[in-house]
Amino acid sequence: MRKMLLSTLLVAGAMSMSACSTLRGAAIGGAGGAGVAAVTGKSVEKGAAVGGVGGAVVGTVVD
Repeated sequence: MRKMLLSTLLVAGAMSMSACSTLRGAAIGGAGGAGVAAVTGKSVEKGAAVGGVGGAVVGTVVD
């Protein structure tokens, strides 16, 4: 249940952000990473961290 709540909060945070591409990418990547980790039974915290870093890199390149 906690994993699902964390994933939902991360997705909501990503949707509501209106900052630069780097922050948006990090938030969306973190939410995606947490969601994938929750579904596959892995560590949600590690998934969010890896996804956030990847999203920040993509957001920086796009910006």
